[in-house]
Amino acid sequence: MHTVGMPCAIRGDSIRRMAEEPPTSVTVYHHFHAAQTKVWAAWTDPTIVRAWWGSDPDGVVTSAALDLRPGGRFVISFQDSSGDLHTSTGEYLRVEEPAELEFTWSWLSETNTPSRVHVVFARDETGTRMRFVHQDLRGISDHDYADGWRRTFAKLDRILAG
Repeated sequence: MHTVGMPCAIRGDSIRRMAEEPPTSVTVYHHFHAAQTKVWAAWTDPTIVRAWWGSDPDGVVTSAALDLRPGGRFVISFQDSSGDLHTSTGEYLRVEEPAELEFTWSWLSETNTPSRVHVVFARDETGTRMRFVHQDLRGISDHDYADGWRRTFAKLDRILAG
């Protein structure tokens, strides 16, 4: 990891500095106080996805279409509290109920190469552990994925508790 302002090379009287590079992956470990089947349904049932998708706590999902099978696609649109509309889309690569999902990820508003998301769920004595990895993040995005996913999972916590 590079730190802004730290010299990386010295040539003559000049110091070249490397700009901080955005991470190429984000990993989030999260525990849900809900059964694994309930967490799985929250990720795979469009009606439930509509209740929690999107990082803005006051945002609203306007549509969710999921074709839950390898090669199937998803398109989820939500409006944030400022009125901006965001649409995420991708293709399911792996669907292993109720333990694992893997899919590509992209925003319709950005031209970056699709990234990949891999989610693994495991039952434990108090609910479900989740390991979430969003990888192959390339290019410049207006989205802070680490913070955004954590806020999104906080919304999912509230839905699963209700």
